[in-house]
Amino acid sequence: MDRVTDATTTSSAPTTLVDDDPYRWLEDVTGDDALEWVRSHNQPTVEALTHSPRFTELESGALEVLDTDQRIPYVRRRGEHLYNFWRDATNVRGLWRRTTMESYRTDAPEWEVLVDLDEVAEADGENWVWQSASVLPPDHERALISLSRGGADAAVVREFDLTTRTWVDPDGDDAGFALPEAKSDIGWIDRDTVFVGTDFGVHDDGDPSLTDSGYPRVVKRWRRGTALAEAQTVFVGATSDVAVQVSHDHTPGHERDFAVRAVDFFHQETAELRADDAVLVPVPDDSHTLIREDWLLVLTRSAWEREGTTYAAGTLVAFDYEAFLAGPTPGTVLFTPDAHTSLQDVRCTATHLVLVSLHDVQTRLHTLVIGTWERGEIAGLPELATISVVDTDPDTSDEIFLSASSYTTPPSLLHGTSHGPVSVIKQTPEFFDAAGVSASQFFATSDDGTQIPYFVVRRDDVETGPALLYGYGGFEISQTPGYAAIAARSWITRGGVYVVANIRGGGEYGPEWHTAALKAGRHLAYEDFAAVARDLVARGITTHRQLAAQGGSNGGLLMGVMTTSYPELFGAIVCQVPLLDMRRYHLLLAGASWMAEYGDPDDPDEWEFIREYSPYQRIRADVDYPELLVTTSTRDDRVHPGHARKFTARLEELGHPVRYYENIEGGHGGAADNRQAAFKSALAYEFLWQTVGAVGDDDSAATALEQE
Repeated sequence: MDRVTDATTTSSAPTTLVDDDPYRWLEDVTGDDALEWVRSHNQPTVEALTHSPRFTELESGALEVLDTDQRIPYVRRRGEHLYNFWRDATNVRGLWRRTTMESYRTDAPEWEVLVDLDEVAEADGENWVWQSASVLPPDHERALISLSRGGADAAVVREFDLTTRTWVDPDGDDAGFALPEAKSDIGWIDRDTVFVGTDFGVHDDGDPSLTDSGYPRVVKRWRRGTALAEAQTVFVGATSDVAVQVSHDHTPGHERDFAVRAVDFFHQETAELRADDAVLVPVPDDSHTLIREDWLLVLTRSAWEREGTTYAAGTLVAFDYEAFLAGPTPGTVLFTPDAHTSLQDVRCTATHLVLVSLHDVQTRLHTLVIGTWERGEIAGLPELATISVVDTDPDTSDEIFLSASSYTTPPSLLHGTSHGPVSVIKQTPEFFDAAGVSASQFFATSDDGTQIPYFVVRRDDVETGPALLYGYGGFEISQTPGYAAIAARSWITRGGVYVVANIRGGGEYGPEWHTAALKAGRHLAYEDFAAVARDLVARGITTHRQLAAQGGSNGGLLMGVMTTSYPELFGAIVCQVPLLDMRRYHLLLAGASWMAEYGDPDDPDEWEFIREYSPYQRIRADVDYPELLVTTSTRDDRVHPGHARKFTARLEELGHPVRYYENIEGGHGGAADNRQAAFKSALAYEFLWQTVGAVGDDDSAATALEQE
């Protein structure tokens, strides 16, 4: 087939616009020809990477971490019970179970098993993967459980009776709620009523009930014992929206219904649904909002001018909710960011707000008394640890569960109250000897002069050697230090250097760290990552031939860009569940929902900056690319596996070797159970040891040249 070459090209690499794409047939996810292509590519990769003693050690080591009974069973309180979902070597698909706080504090809690997913999967003849459970407050006697086939985002929904520990028959006397496979959103109003958004087919307005991104745009109120087709429509969005959701606030004394219309990935409208009207909450559509009892909390993502006051991006402001709806009312600033500090999370207990912030990517935590906003601290927190809020129970108490870990300290679970203190009640055992391993923070200078932080984790006796650089850089997701048990076993303790880059596009320094890399600014994230790669070599930590990079999803796009735009910086790339064809990403599965991040390739002005980095269109025959491993999942219904398939096929067409592996199951995470996850991990690390890990001391001349 003919290809149309775009006449306007960059100086470094011509860009080919593949409108007549010869590999589009690989977008047929489960087509016979496409799957035959997948199997033919899986086989040589498996043959090359899985037969060494080292691979066996890598796989068993990863599986031991994933399957161990000694890891922390993280819990969520629902009434008198603590709930947990657990997978191990015996319970491959997992157990949904619960216990009491008294029992949980012991070394061997007594768990009441509610759902044995292995038994359910065997009875149904399906490879069910646990997705979620929503328990009905305040009595917590019923749950809506979502299960997906092979780990996909689309799921079936079934109602479960927590008193009898049985599924509620949709055709029985109690007429249990049930939904067929779809990307649904369902939530409790009361025991006999739910809000539901799902694939209703064509709506009354003549358009599909799903958005272009594949999520619900129509939400209905569905009463028990009635047909889904008879449910009453309560809110409708546009097909161009990402999604629409309606939820019920069960807070005693403040029961309300809220509709959220996500116009795109970062802009949304919130309205309270009242008897005769939908009352819009007039906040900036790019802000994050939390409505709790009498208070409206607004976290700005861009500068907001209101009544003569300008709130900088990343500021948290509190308003009296009803007064705010009625007209002008003053706000109280609860958090102000600075050049080094950003707010990462806000949680509520019965009487406090818990604020988690980052200062140069290191965690800080404090509390505010709701209403008076008096600042406090929680006693008992460990130092030099990444701390996150696991769970609170705001309707009934100030109870709080916190998780703490670092690159070298295994996770611990702390329990207490928001007015303190907290103490460790569970501790994960060490999975590697951290006595001789340390983490350091460095800063690289990006092309525009911005300082980019990154962490280096290595054995104390390793000054230089093979290095693995991990990155993501998107959707305001921060990469904070955490216990890297599998990376440590598979890479660090074997002499590898592990590096995590905090590039723009993430949220490490607040909203502006993210928005700087949106759309036309996307190149900044890639320049940041390249700057870290160069800085590692300049510091003598590694060489370009010994440097590998790894990332998945948006990080997979990052890897595609590194491969095609910065090939000279890396010896190897591991590219996982990636976006790569940015000419068609918005037409594949959930891709349309990310246009606020990347831009619209059908808009000529926006394609101008997308085409500058779109990896699939930038592959050339006359470039020496790094060693490459591309992995994806057939069951990923978020990022289309066609990206990885077509990228691989195009590379091979132009004579470039590439390793490819596609898990037939696994969803967007790439693995449906622990064994698959361990296999996928070992595959990547064995590839890295065979490539950058095999570069020996005889490269000293090349090393010296690189460092000059």
